[in-house]
Amino acid sequence: MSDEEKGTQVGPTVSQEMYPEMDLGHGIVGWESQDDPLNPRNYPQSRKWFQLATVSIITFISPLASSVVAPGVSLADQEFGNTSSIRSSFIVSAYLFGYFSGPLLLSPLSEVCGRRVTLNVATTIFVLFQIGCALAPNLPALIFFRSLSGFGGSGCLTIGGGVVADLFEAEQRGLALSFFQFGPLFAPVIGPICGGFIAQRAGWRWIFWVLVIAGGTLTGLVMVTNRETNPTVLIRRKTVTLRKELNRPELCSCYDKKGDSRGPVILLMQSLTRVIKLLATSPIVLIMSLYIAAAYGCLYLLFTTITTVFQDQYGWSVEISGLSYIGLGLGFLAGQTVFALTSDRILIRLKQKNNNILEPEMRLPLCLPFALFLPISFFWYGWSVQAKTHWIVPIIGLFPFAFGIIGIFGTLQAYIIDSYPRYAASAVGAVTVTRSLFGALLPLAGPPMYKELGYGWGNSLLGFVTLGMILCPILFSRIGGSLRKRFTVDYE
Repeated sequence: MSDEEKGTQVGPTVSQEMYPEMDLGHGIVGWESQDDPLNPRNYPQSRKWFQLATVSIITFISPLASSVVAPGVSLADQEFGNTSSIRSSFIVSAYLFGYFSGPLLLSPLSEVCGRRVTLNVATTIFVLFQIGCALAPNLPALIFFRSLSGFGGSGCLTIGGGVVADLFEAEQRGLALSFFQFGPLFAPVIGPICGGFIAQRAGWRWIFWVLVIAGGTLTGLVMVTNRETNPTVLIRRKTVTLRKELNRPELCSCYDKKGDSRGPVILLMQSLTRVIKLLATSPIVLIMSLYIAAAYGCLYLLFTTITTVFQDQYGWSVEISGLSYIGLGLGFLAGQTVFALTSDRILIRLKQKNNNILEPEMRLPLCLPFALFLPISFFWYGWSVQAKTHWIVPIIGLFPFAFGIIGIFGTLQAYIIDSYPRYAASAVGAVTVTRSLFGALLPLAGPPMYKELGYGWGNSLLGFVTLGMILCPILFSRIGGSLRKRFTVDYE
């Protein structure tokens, strides 16, 4: 089989990982050969990218649902007679409580039962509870249904990281992740733009009906086209088949310990704590998760206040206020492009300098340059809004934050996947859990903070916090490798 048919690049830029092969003499079931076409790593490039695209499609609509309701919050408040700014923020951020709880179950489920079935169940939950949101009789019901739809919507975020690890070698993951993370970061920007027009023209409930239509259509497409990529699950299924065909009950998957007779239920119960184990026993995962969570919380604080700022400070209508997110959108697009063009190239160059030995820490040099952009936006955006300058000034001021945060997310997520490729879904789940909790809670502090400090000093406070956070990428580069090697994780 040629390199092109195997789905790898010609030359030394892509490492050839050795895959466990079949050894029936010793009772081991594995791949037929290093070129086994059933191994997802050996898929043709076209099939790999198609597989990733099917996951990325639903990963676009799910994060879009997190922010699309923001411009319609004021209309929902009017209908339900709500005057609490905190409860208004909860309409947006409650979705992230689902993002917090979902990975705790869905990540290990995808590693035991498979990516495909878990994604299908999760996206179905996402769509069904959008119907609940559209029919919500009161504000508490709306908040409750939003959190449950977020639970289902979180599946694609963590499972997608696992799919990237299943399909791509480390030297290709930067580009794959830049494609996959387009949805999680760019969709929340497009959401308010769409939501503003829908809420103004058709009412806030139609925001959720549109999500039902779009989400249901895409879920159906994913169910039909998506295929299982988890190598552990594929070999376990092969093992079960060969046990019956050869009448050899002692056969064992190459990914399991010899003599391991645990069934799927026991495996799942033991795997449910994997996300917590990663956070509790791996300091580098915990520190990176907290760093990403703080940046993500700041992002969602912006999401929940931008429309209010432009409606109150500049007199924009609900319909037009969604356009205030364009600065963030352009920043995401620029950051995505830079990350896609540089991440894998830097990794390959550093690997060649290291006697062709790859270390996950080779991802980290990009983190610091991107981190420098975060504080710029808070000072620029906050004081331009406070001074009521022309509306284009604060919109441009949001660009640096978006540019920086997408590079940070991509770099650290690639590092975590490279460090824990077999359990990439759980590793990404650990990051998703912490960032979603911060993303849900931090925006609740936004209204009282801005009321007390104003937009100038309120955003400056966040600017000083993100300025101090620049020390984190320096810390990652200096001690990340030693922490990763010193504190190994017991996954079983």
